[in-house]
Amino acid sequence: MPKYDFSVIEKKWQDYWEKNKMFETVENEKEKYYVLEMFPYPSGKLHMGHVRNYSIGDVVARFKKMKGFNVLHPMGWDSFGLPAENAAIKHGIHPNKWTWENIEEMRDQLKELGISYDWDREVATCHPNYYKWTQWIFVQCYKKGLVYKKKYPVNWCPSCETVLANEQVVGGKCERCDSVVGKKDLEQWYFKITDYADTLLKDIEDLKGWPEKVKIMQKNWIGKSVGAEVEFKIDDSDKTLNVFTTRPDTIYGVTYMVLAPEHPYVKELTKGTKQEESVKTFVEKLQYLSEVERTATNVEKEGMFVGKYAINPLTGKKIPIYIANYVLMDYGTGAIMAVPAHDERDFEFAKKYDIEIVPVIKPKDDSIDVNHLEKAYTNEGIMLNSGSFDGIDSKEALVQMSDYLEKEGLGKKTINFRLRDWLISRQRYWGTPIPIVHCEDCGSVPVDEKDLPVMLPTDVVFSGKGESPLTTSKEFMHTKCPKCGKLAKRETDTMDTFVDSSWYFLRYADPLNSEEVFGYERAKYWMDVDQYIGGVEHAILHLLYARFFTKVLHDLGYSPVSEPFKNLLTQGMVLKDGAKMSKSKGNVVSPKEIIEKYGADTARLFILFAAPPERDLEWSDTGVEGCFRFLNRVWRVVDELKDSISDVKENNVYTKEDKQLRYMIHTTIKRVTEDVEGRFNFNTAISAIMELVNEIYKYKELGEKCNRGLLKEALETLIILLAPFAPHVTEELWHSIGYDTSVHAHEWPRYEKDAIVKDEVQIVIQINGKVKEKIEVLATLTKEELEKEALSNEKIASFIDGKQIIKVIVVPKKLVNIVAK
Repeated sequence: MPKYDFSVIEKKWQDYWEKNKMFETVENEKEKYYVLEMFPYPSGKLHMGHVRNYSIGDVVARFKKMKGFNVLHPMGWDSFGLPAENAAIKHGIHPNKWTWENIEEMRDQLKELGISYDWDREVATCHPNYYKWTQWIFVQCYKKGLVYKKKYPVNWCPSCETVLANEQVVGGKCERCDSVVGKKDLEQWYFKITDYADTLLKDIEDLKGWPEKVKIMQKNWIGKSVGAEVEFKIDDSDKTLNVFTTRPDTIYGVTYMVLAPEHPYVKELTKGTKQEESVKTFVEKLQYLSEVERTATNVEKEGMFVGKYAINPLTGKKIPIYIANYVLMDYGTGAIMAVPAHDERDFEFAKKYDIEIVPVIKPKDDSIDVNHLEKAYTNEGIMLNSGSFDGIDSKEALVQMSDYLEKEGLGKKTINFRLRDWLISRQRYWGTPIPIVHCEDCGSVPVDEKDLPVMLPTDVVFSGKGESPLTTSKEFMHTKCPKCGKLAKRETDTMDTFVDSSWYFLRYADPLNSEEVFGYERAKYWMDVDQYIGGVEHAILHLLYARFFTKVLHDLGYSPVSEPFKNLLTQGMVLKDGAKMSKSKGNVVSPKEIIEKYGADTARLFILFAAPPERDLEWSDTGVEGCFRFLNRVWRVVDELKDSISDVKENNVYTKEDKQLRYMIHTTIKRVTEDVEGRFNFNTAISAIMELVNEIYKYKELGEKCNRGLLKEALETLIILLAPFAPHVTEELWHSIGYDTSVHAHEWPRYEKDAIVKDEVQIVIQINGKVKEKIEVLATLTKEELEKEALSNEKIASFIDGKQIIKVIVVPKKLVNIVAK
């Protein structure tokens, strides 16, 4: 018997699939199915998270192809980004060379896994024929008024004289030179995603095929709040603080104001005061902390009085103005009104800094003395200390006080979103150049579409110091204004890599089109993506930006759909020893090592069998070995029986053993189909296939009594059902039983209803709940007939002899329980 030589078999069929263009995308009148895994950054090495992601997608793609769909299953590379630039600085390797070498290596690794990608549709975001269209989309957004520029503080290393990404700042210091990092205001480009905030929020309800947790994360990130914008005049100043609040009913309880440390008024208000230096020091300290660090519930609230007062618009009282770590410039107006009696955060701050606490709502049943609060009272109730609004329900006061503020010109009803505009500027080389020219006469002017792409220059210096490397290229920097023709300078910022990945799924529909971003009719055929697969870590930003771009392109008439992804699967992580695999923990398992030792089919089978896809998977060496042993069992049984099933005629006269095997064949078809198609329960689908293998081993022991036609059906079904999970070994076995076409081109089997209805069933007989006997009976027996069969059984009769039967419980087709004493 030939050995299961996976290395020879897998290479043989990978070459066959490539030569015969097995996974080439077809477009015709048939129904389409577009399955897509999130494309990777080409770091050079696949990890087990990749293997899991792509194996899940491959099962779906192969299954749908066998079900008769035209399948689009493409792959590409999210290939711009900081690691390539770091490699250039550290090792002197140009980012372009580093990236394309990594792409070659990772493409080969994916082919070794046997993933059914149509490589003719491969895209790479760093290729000019891709980023040309990224720039084109930017220009369309600019024309639509969805792009603007404003000043924003960035991380600045004074030693390297360069902008740092957040991940390059470690403990407030530059990861390269260990200098203390500061902030620097730079003019930066933004996409006006807030124009789409309401639509992005509303349309979440249409995403029926998305996990609920992801939809909640998107809703929370967009963060719609209905309330009022209220004006608080600053004492002894002509300036006013505009504050957004969802609780206008509590304005009488405002006893202090808080500004974000970055608020533009802070410097002005403290200038020349005794607070100036201490406030400046406090602001500098906070600039090293992230938003998460500043706003976490377990972080102590810190603040400082700026020496100025605001006027409460309803009480007329002067109230102190503070700055504090928990208020962010990016939310609302960067200023808040503080109501310590009715907000936990404000209460904590007021207690710490001995600020007045004025309750304006009390419980309806007076169960709490609001004049002596131990913590903020945050529930609804009855108004007090609120002038003419005293005594009314706080819910009603919310409406009445909003109306009053608007009527008196003190504020206005408004809607606020937590979502901020999308900052896309990166002071980097290895990214899509922003297609803007700066002219002294015309200002910022977009590059003409006919002149796209604005190519990345190659004559740049990577020092890790100074401004963007693009500024070192004279060829790149100096150009002519598209509007007036005078000498001008190019924009030196590149785009956030999230921009590149916000439309790639549309490009796959028409990746070789050099005349337009993609053909409308081709996109109409393929979009939306029927199944999108990727990690939950991308549940917010990537998905939100992809939805935003799709809506913009739809509104401009280019995209046939307004939502990109019909169904979403967020797969869990691959863990080892209870922790995420990482080099620092020393718990990384290399896919290459597993493939060399056991083969790609074993690696795929384990990763799909070990846990449902949406859950974390714990790596197990014994589990991998178990999957390898299973494939060897399949190999042996097919090899042993292949000659006996050649040239057999159908025999429809079935013995009891035949009926059992036929039952297993068709229930397995039903189970695997339902598990793969509807639930993505690949682990239970594989388990069902394992049970069928056990049944085949049991059946073949009948020797000459075997129904060879039925045995042939069993082996063919086994190979077909296993094919999406273990594509190489099943291809080899399929050809070994006489077929000369690919198993992956074969039609997916359908179960026969009559085969999954048993003539006989096994009945368990219990006495007082304990199993005493198992018998085979006709499946059609009534309750009365089942009871009679059980009581007349010799073994049972001996157990109940001399006992009084209290009652007999019968569950048809399952059990009979005799209660006796």
